[in-house]
Amino acid sequence: MDIKGNKQWVWLALDADTREIVGVYIGARDETAARKLWGLLPPVYRQCATAYTDFWAAYGAVLPSKGHQAIGKETGKTSYIERFNNTLRQRVSRLVRKTLSFSKSVENHIGAIWYFIHDYNASLLV
Repeated sequence: MDIKGNKQWVWLALDADTREIVGVYIGARDETAARKLWGLLPPVYRQCATAYTDFWAAYGAVLPSKGHQAIGKETGKTSYIERFNNTLRQRVSRLVRKTLSFSKSVENHIGAIWYFIHDYNASLLV
């Protein structure tokens, strides 16, 4: 998301077994944002889960080493989150540049993303 230099990244945590989005943070692409996402995760995920990430340095600085594995895309371990990112871009038209659905308000962008994520998680229960 880039609104005249106000770049925002969508940080996501996905449960690979259920495909549920269990954590979302929208903000900068830095260690502080990674810490905020980590803090938003349910305690059971912070205690027991293994996080598979790319090699972005912020992950290594924030995630405990016993539950973190930095891996490449060729392993397939990040395929679920990559698929969700593609679905998010396709379904939330506000995230696409030069669209009629574009909004100048960051709050409206964030609201649209949250609305989609809640709807997506609810659809998993059916």
